[in-house]
Parts: sequence; structure tokens; C-alpha cells
Amino acid sequence: MEFIVEVEPEGKARPRFSQKSGAVYTPKKTMKYERRIRMAFEVAGGETIPAGCYVAITVDAYFRIPKSYTKGKRLACQHNVNRPAKKPDIDNVLKAVMDALNGAAYVDDKQVVEVICRKWYSQSTGFLRISVREVKV
Repeated sequence: MEFIVEVEPEGKARPRFSQKSGAVYTPKKTMKYERRIRMAFEVAGGETIPAGCYVAITVDAYFRIPKSYTKGKRLACQHNVNRPAKKPDIDNVLKAVMDALNGAAYVDDKQVVEVICRKWYSQSTGFLRISVREVKV
């Protein structure tokens, strides 16, 4: 199943530690971002891949072309000559998506055996194109 999340791609933020209780927690911004991904999956009619099945995920993260870029640099971005080698790191983008879909698209992320994650520039706004499928042996 493939679906789109209309949000500027973000990376998974590092866990924070409460000084009062010593508890570890995920920042609110990251939790909100992950909820938005999960909701997009559910709205698209996504179904949970059962435990015991293998899962493949493809994440294409599209970033807005910076307004400060020159006309030539913007054109290179539009034709995928230039790609976004910038923050967030690609592994953090993937981690946020996988954590968001854990328990929704698949029972546990240990089922994921194939991953493709790419960063691109978008001519309009940033978004995520995510594909989750069962891998047949």
C-alpha cells in the first residue's frame, strides 16, 4: 500500500530525560509528527500486516527547494541533479516513519526486512511518499 503524508519531512528526535523523575520520553514535536504519519496510513485504508510475515518499506522524502537558491541551482534541484544532502539525516527520517507505523502497518518493526529511503527536492511543498508491502518468500 502506498500513501502520501503532506508534511515537511523530519527526523526522529533524540529521547529526552526528565530531571525530576529520571524518565525517558519522546519530545512532543516528534510524537505529533509520528501521529500524523500513522493517521495518513489509517485514512488511506491501510491494514496491519500480520506477525510472522516479512515487510518491505519504501520512504521517499521530498523537501522544499530553498528560496535562497539561484535560478540555476533551483533548476538543478527540479531535475534531480542536486539532491538534499542536508538535515535531517536519512536514517532519522526512516526511524520516525518506522516508529510511527509500528503497531499500525505491521505488528512489530522487527518484521521489516527490506528498506529503501531516498531524499528528493519538491517543486512545491515537502511531503512523504511511503510504501509498505508484505514480502513473499
